[in-house]
Amino acid sequence: MNPTTGGFTSAALAAQAVQLQFAAFTPTDALGLGALALATAQERALPVTIEIWYGDRLIFKAALPGTTDDNDDWLRRKRNVVEKFDNSTLAVRVMHEENDQEFNEATGLPLSEYAAHGGGWPIHVVDTGTVGFMGVSGLPQVEDHLFIEECLSAYHRTRLS
Repeated sequence: MNPTTGGFTSAALAAQAVQLQFAAFTPTDALGLGALALATAQERALPVTIEIWYGDRLIFKAALPGTTDDNDDWLRRKRNVVEKFDNSTLAVRVMHEENDQEFNEATGLPLSEYAAHGGGWPIHVVDTGTVGFMGVSGLPQVEDHLFIEECLSAYHRTRLS
C-alpha cells in the first residue's frame, strides 16, 4: 500500500461510493451540501476551496483563507478525472497504484489537465448515475477525500432526519 493514499483499497473505495449514493439530488441539495461543507471547514479553520457542481453548472464555491488560485486549478483537474472515469479521484489513483502504475503515465493524460489526487467525488443518484461533482482542495489528498466523505455522510443524515 502506498502511504500517500492512506492504505485505501479499490474494494473499500467502491463500497464507500455505493454507500454515499443519493436517492435524489437537486441543485438545492448542492447548495445544502456546500453550506454544510463550508460550515464544517470554517469551524475547523481549514484552508480549503470547495466546489459543488450540478451537471455542468457550478452551484457552490467557497475559497477559505489560506487557499490560492492553485487550489482552483487542482479542482479543475480533479473534476476532469471524475468526469472521465466516473469515480472518485482517490479511487482512480488507488486503482492505478494497485497495478503498479502511475496514473498520468498509464493513461497518457497530462498532469496539467488531469489530477488523480484525493479530493474529487462524483455525486451519484441511484438508478440515474452521476449528476454532479464535489471537490475539495487544500489539504493532503487523503484528508481532502476524508473531508468529502464526512460531508456527504453528514448531509445524508440531515436528509433522513
